[in-house]
Amino acid sequence: MRRPLVAGNWKMHGTRASVAELIEGVRQQVLPADVDVAVFPSSLHIAQVVEGLNGKAVMVGAQDCAAQVEQGALTGELAVSQLVDGGCELVLVGHSERRLILGESDEVVVRKFAAVQAAGLTPVLCVGETREQREANTTLGVVGGQLAAVIDALGVDALKNAVVAYEPVWAIGTGLTATPEQAQEVHAAIRAQVAQLDAGVASGLRILYGGSVKAASAAELFGMRDIDGGLVGGASLNADEFGAICRAAGN
Repeated sequence: MRRPLVAGNWKMHGTRASVAELIEGVRQQVLPADVDVAVFPSSLHIAQVVEGLNGKAVMVGAQDCAAQVEQGALTGELAVSQLVDGGCELVLVGHSERRLILGESDEVVVRKFAAVQAAGLTPVLCVGETREQREANTTLGVVGGQLAAVIDALGVDALKNAVVAYEPVWAIGTGLTATPEQAQEVHAAIRAQVAQLDAGVASGLRILYGGSVKAASAAELFGMRDIDGGLVGGASLNADEFGAICRAAGN
């Protein structure tokens, strides 16, 4: 039985004051004991969030890391060892905004994935298609290719200590949400792709849905056979909404 995970990606939001309010709001939430919960603040606020959530069963992750494993001369980047030192447990890898806006290639994503695991952290590999790709009926090929890039380079066993997050790009920040059936189709395809190589790894792999997840839609989404929780964007900036989503995963 896969343990659900609900993760909040705060993206490029927050000031020290607003983050403090959000931390307090999250601390007030009654979170289900059978669900893992994580938040991904901006790198500037990681230390504040780690300290503020101390004693609360919420993991803290980073939104990105350097592809270079070791610390060194790479201005503006964060080494995975620095994230470990800062109290992070997970790292987002290959988010669509970094792929599409910042031009990260599959090769860079693979290097970051490997760096995260080398540091003992858990990578959350983001995959997903654009609206044009969905309309062209290439969704499964696009998502399968993004997943295959990691498997081909690092082996299927690399997914034993990893999470995959399926985020249809057309549903991120648009208010649009894939139907539970659309999401399930892609989640099932991801699991089947892994199962062709190792059924054991596939059965244990947590696959999250992301893309305008709201409390109102969470329960139906999380009720799908292959959806193991959510990577939540804007709704995670509202502690009450985020708490409700977490509770939906526990139901």
